[in-house]
Amino acid sequence: MCGIVGAVAQRDVAPILIEGLRRLEYRGYDSAGVAVINNDNIERVRRLGKVKELSDALEITPISGGTGIAHTRWATHGEPSEINAHPHVSGTDITIVHNGIIENHEELRAELRGKGYEFVTETDTEVMAHLVAEEYKADGDLLRAVQRSVKQLHGAYGAVFMHRTNPDEIIVARSGSPLVIGKGIGEMFVASDQLALLPVTRQFMFLEEGEVAKVERESVSIFDSNDEPQAREFEESTVSHDATDKGPYRHYMLKEIYEQPEAIANTLEGRVNNGDISDEIFGVNAKEILSEIKAIQIVACGTSYHSAMVAKYWCESLANIPCQVEIASEYRYRKSFVPDNALFVTISQSGETADTLAALRVAKEQGFMSSLSICNVPGSSLVRESDLAFMTRAGAEIGVASTKAFTTQLAGLLMLVICVARHNGLSEDEVKKLVHALESVPGEIKRSLEQDPVIEALAEDFSEKHHSLFLGRGEQYPIAMEGALKLKEISYIHAEAYAAGELKHGPLALIDHEMPIVVVAPKNELLEKLKSNMEEVRARSGQLYVIADHEGPFNDEPGVKVIKIESAHEITAPIIFTIPLQLLSYHVAVIKGTDVDQPRNLAKSVTVE
Repeated sequence: MCGIVGAVAQRDVAPILIEGLRRLEYRGYDSAGVAVINNDNIERVRRLGKVKELSDALEITPISGGTGIAHTRWATHGEPSEINAHPHVSGTDITIVHNGIIENHEELRAELRGKGYEFVTETDTEVMAHLVAEEYKADGDLLRAVQRSVKQLHGAYGAVFMHRTNPDEIIVARSGSPLVIGKGIGEMFVASDQLALLPVTRQFMFLEEGEVAKVERESVSIFDSNDEPQAREFEESTVSHDATDKGPYRHYMLKEIYEQPEAIANTLEGRVNNGDISDEIFGVNAKEILSEIKAIQIVACGTSYHSAMVAKYWCESLANIPCQVEIASEYRYRKSFVPDNALFVTISQSGETADTLAALRVAKEQGFMSSLSICNVPGSSLVRESDLAFMTRAGAEIGVASTKAFTTQLAGLLMLVICVARHNGLSEDEVKKLVHALESVPGEIKRSLEQDPVIEALAEDFSEKHHSLFLGRGEQYPIAMEGALKLKEISYIHAEAYAAGELKHGPLALIDHEMPIVVVAPKNELLEKLKSNMEEVRARSGQLYVIADHEGPFNDEPGVKVIKIESAHEITAPIIFTIPLQLLSYHVAVIKGTDVDQPRNLAKSVTVE
């Protein structure tokens, strides 16, 4: 959550900071602010709302200076307001921007009040500013003040500090919330995501857990949690900076929906060859590890959790080994049983999801045989801390509601299952059939996107609705869950998903002529069962919207509207049947006039609990 940008340069940095915030706004958009050091004074401007409000304010009252920090906020402590917006200050000297949550802020606040500090905001970040100011009194060294301060903090933080009398440096600290340092020519930059800095540099280094760094124009000095110096080199980024361009599309979400054929093709490129998949696509030692795996534990959150649930069906049917799936925030706080020879799999678009990362650290202490991350961001914390890693190559995803990250996760998970299944008796003929099915996915998605006008017309039926149900069976049940999540995220319509066989156990009580029911109905062995569930809905005047196979038995009739999708392979049907659900939620949100790319109360990367 939230976006951080900072710079130490010999030119005015405010335009660079604002452009960086624009690129990070998908991570938080309650308020935004910027501060620069100018002639030993801190000039600070903050505004409630989106980055444009801040940019407009700076056009009226420009600020200048070569060292500065900026922030776009997703509120945790304190309501969205200008006074709670970052950067925060202690007196006229210390300025800070911060991502994360300080859990012992109340205790520290009481101590600092006792020392005479006054608090003007509701945020936990202001506590950090005053704490560093207090520690700075000891020796007038900002680096050492930050090092002493962070040892007193409990919780998560990615923070950047500057002092008005030290215009040639900023201090950065990281615990549980990512920070990256970028190198220019005679200038340095920091950010919570390298995407913010791609217009000015492609040379990056990542701060590791517990580290503090002094960032100057020509150098970076990094220290670990014991204040010991660390050596690290800058690396060239391969991330494209064109992701912030919408092209001909009205919203990032629609652009990213239409990018899915290319995104999945990128996921498969170089990884499938002559009907086969090499274990080594998951890491150098993957073949040895995957050959020994007898159980899989997957943890994830949100949309990634839904992809994990689909993988459970695939794993147990193809690889014939148990696969447990759990929400990361639940897994990390309970005692769990670890089977022998078990692989711990984490899934995260950003690789910085706080609960998923914490669950991985718990798992490392529990005795899992190995760990694997499935992620979209090279160099992210989850990737660096896992034994094996698979990059989905979805490209930067700006829309808060995940689309191409989800379907590329499914493609990666199916490749993992195929590799594990081969070590558990899956024949080479079956492997070739599954690989062929995967290779057909980009083309099948393109054909499903041709139904966009039909889906846009059907979306009108949802515009005045307040509730909706999504139904699926088997591996399509998690797809129904994903469809419901998308609709509620961006249209604010209450939507819930159920395994269709559960209708008689409660949800049937909700159904009447005002309740739209979306059914995911591929042509498979569960279709007859699903048809019976649909008849239960029709008997109670429910309005059915059926996502059906083009060869299936469904046609439009009173109370039933059908969207026909071509899916040649049952194993990959969950990926293909996701597309119309994404389009449906998008068009409903557009009709309702909500903020599609930046829905209220949500942000892209959840780096706090």
